Amino acid sequence: MAIKATVFKATLQIADMDRHYYADHALTLARHPSETDERMMVRLLAFALFADDALAFGKGMSGDDEPDLWLKDLTGEIKRWIEVGLPDERVIRKACGRADRVVVLSYGRAAGIWWNENRDKLQRQNNLTVLKLPSVTTLALAALASRTMQLQCTIQEGHIMMTSDAGMIEIEPQILHGGLGPADR
Repeated sequence: MAIKATVFKATLQIADMDRHYYADHALTLARHPSETDERMMVRLLAFALFADDALAFGKGMSGDDEPDLWLKDLTGEIKRWIEVGLPDERVIRKACGRADRVVVLSYGRAAGIWWNENRDKLQRQNNLTVLKLPSVTTLALAALASRTMQLQCTIQEGHIMMTSDAGMIEIEPQILHGGLGPADR
């Protein structure tokens, strides 16, 4: 018998002063059996960074043709494609052909190695942003994971602060390629 996804509920309050985006989101996240709390929380962080009423979680790990998150317009055109982790460079190049903007949030000890191996091929993509999250940050995010979460995310001048009853984390992604200004989000 296959193991089913674990369902997590998150109430996420976002105050993004860089984009002038202020909203509360009630989110349901399905954590794939092979997904860690760390990866799930990075997906949640990606939602907070690029929040929009039309931003949705994709199949991610469960499907090859869908990202972890995406934003489509009313015609079905993909405006933003967001991948979490260390995706295959061919997947990223294909996504760059399908979407207006593509974002990769890389994390983990191997993120630097992954970037060094894929840099030459990916730097040609003008609609790509690649961010690297420090391992200490993503592990601290994982510690905030619970089946029901109340989170607040504040973004100001590129600085990100995620808080909950369990604590507060300051997050400073390193930009490896592309930009992360308000226009890029």
